[in-house]
Amino acid sequence: MTKEEHIEYWLDTAEEDWRVANHLFEKGDYSWCLFLCHLVIEKLLKAVYVQNIVRNVPFIHDLTKIAKKANIEVDDEKKVILDTITTFNIATRYDDYKRKFYKKCTKAYTQEQMNKIREIRIWLKKMIKL
Repeated sequence: MTKEEHIEYWLDTAEEDWRVANHLFEKGDYSWCLFLCHLVIEKLLKAVYVQNIVRNVPFIHDLTKIAKKANIEVDDEKKVILDTITTFNIATRYDDYKRKFYKKCTKAYTQEQMNKIREIRIWLKKMIKL
């Protein structure tokens, strides 16, 4: 796989996940919607990582750490957003967090988070030059 194909892979799968996340939101599956939103941002970060560094992306899910490894400058506001999105990965995987997270994921909370995720998504996509 060429570097460009690798980047396209991350972009294409991020777009598929974004579409499914929006379907989950429409159906009221808010916690899983946010879990997929985490994957969207993780995949876009990994696309930038491949572009800026190498094809072998780090096997981590912490979005701020991936951004740092990809040489992306992240201001304090975006760092807070990335750290929050990272929690969506943990909260849906472990039973002791699931119930608490599920209750937190109201329609309003999820919409607010998706608006922030949409902004991060656009910001990251602008970095990718194919």
